Amino acid sequence: MLKPVIAALALLPIGQMAAAEDIQTAILAGGCFWCIESDFEKVTGVSDVVSGYTGGTTVNPTYKTLRGSGHYEAVEITYDADVVSYAQILHAFFRSVDPTDAGGQFCDRGESYRTAIFTSDPEERAVAEAAKATAQQALGQTIVTPILDEATFYEAEAYHQDYYRGTSTILTRRGPKKQSDAYAFYRESCGRDARVLALWGDAAPFAQK
Repeated sequence: MLKPVIAALALLPIGQMAAAEDIQTAILAGGCFWCIESDFEKVTGVSDVVSGYTGGTTVNPTYKTLRGSGHYEAVEITYDADVVSYAQILHAFFRSVDPTDAGGQFCDRGESYRTAIFTSDPEERAVAEAAKATAQQALGQTIVTPILDEATFYEAEAYHQDYYRGTSTILTRRGPKKQSDAYAFYRESCGRDARVLALWGDAAPFAQK
């Protein structure tokens, strides 16, 4: 059940936490990294979320060289395991994406937008496998999100970090917009929240109706 998990996650602004005790990282790919970053920066116990690239074959990938590299758009989540567990993060992750889609996420298509969980050791893999099995049972559909060995994580360009918070002006199909407004327009027009709500309903922790 997600309700107790969300209570434990306590979606509050980033930085409003007690001193960290057990700092861990989780690397997740869930389509557009702007969206995963904006979602998980709301979680108490998470101190940082960095957008980047991982899982491919090229060294030092960039956004412009991503196609054909095998890399995923991903995020590195730094969290205090005394506040929020890896299992809770994965529980929320599965319910923030469409884990039935092997070809990308929402309007973003192609290998770099696929979902994946990157694990650093057998213990993390076991937790991830359990979270996947639980999500598949809850959803009643086959989940295609792979659980992979952690690879080098390359931080994305500075303009991608905290994109959803940006205040500069961006040209969109609806004319010039503040970057944060452009992000909101992208998220809505891409259909992310609509699809997540269609799949998960009230169990979706971040999707807005």
